[in-house]
Amino acid sequence: MNNDQVDTTKDEWEIDNLPNRLTFFRVLLIPVILMSLFFIKFQNDFVGLPVKTLGYIAGWTFVVASITDFFDGYIARKRGIVTVFGSFLDPIADKFLVVSSLILLQELGRIPVLIVVALVLREMYMTALRLLASERGIKVPVNQLGKWKTAFQMIAIPMLMAWDKPWGIPYPLLGSIFIYLAFFFSVYSAGLYTYGLYSKVKAVRKEKKLAKTAEKKA
Repeated sequence: MNNDQVDTTKDEWEIDNLPNRLTFFRVLLIPVILMSLFFIKFQNDFVGLPVKTLGYIAGWTFVVASITDFFDGYIARKRGIVTVFGSFLDPIADKFLVVSSLILLQELGRIPVLIVVALVLREMYMTALRLLASERGIKVPVNQLGKWKTAFQMIAIPMLMAWDKPWGIPYPLLGSIFIYLAFFFSVYSAGLYTYGLYSKVKAVRKEKKLAKTAEKKA
């Protein structure tokens, strides 16, 4: 191999880098959120902290976890750090963080069960859709509606965890509004993703048919 060439194979399997550290830290924060909400469910029979304090612990921990999600992706793109471990762990950490939080908030009666089911099924569906597209060599880019869904969801969840009205700001009401907006955008964007993938698959099939026709004529 030429000395000027860089062997990227080793870098792809690297684990110890800053984006992966941030992702792993996010995973470690998930039990803190879950235990805080768990103690709220049982009216704080096990620890000596007020229910309101536990809600804020869960909410702020979720905010910190969301911030690490932004920065690990930003740093990875900025420095060109793409690893197998990071590509696997980052989306898994995101799903664990959001899905587990939604389920426990529903258990606390703060989110309707149908909203939670729809949001969780959407995550599963999109994961399967991207996997299918990847196997066929088709890219499914993130559209703007999907980004809005994520933004509304990340705002709603900590508000619903805190479940308070600091300085007269109605977190329960605002959190409910944002989670309904997240539900709307999640369903709508999933439909657009599906249509986009269908259109690309249709185009690929058409190209293959034309190629076969040209080959037969030749």
